[in-house]
Amino acid sequence: MKLRLMLWLLGLLLKRALRRRARFRELLAERRGLDWGIATEDLAIARHYRMSPQGIRSGPGLPVDLDLELRFADEATALKVLRRPTQQAFLDGMMAGTVRLVGDSGDLKQLQRLLKHL
Repeated sequence: MKLRLMLWLLGLLLKRALRRRARFRELLAERRGLDWGIATEDLAIARHYRMSPQGIRSGPGLPVDLDLELRFADEATALKVLRRPTQQAFLDGMMAGTVRLVGDSGDLKQLQRLLKHL
């Protein structure tokens, strides 16, 4: 339940940053949008975000056309990594096999740059 709430609140924070943070809007405009999602490996908990300079939409599940997916072994692992989403935490999770990146690692770097401005 905590992960579902955290992912829902992330959607609200992204929408708020788009309204209030000029640097967030600039970076998103340079990127021309990013579609990404977060889920557990069994897809019991999944949420996707469609970000563009015109707006941010969030919804349950993982559509097949996303640019980037972050998959976690279980809810506890996801909570641990997402509470402190540093590059080192993601790398450690990938090396341990508890975090899986589906998509381009360059998109992950762009996402991390955007999330700094929340």
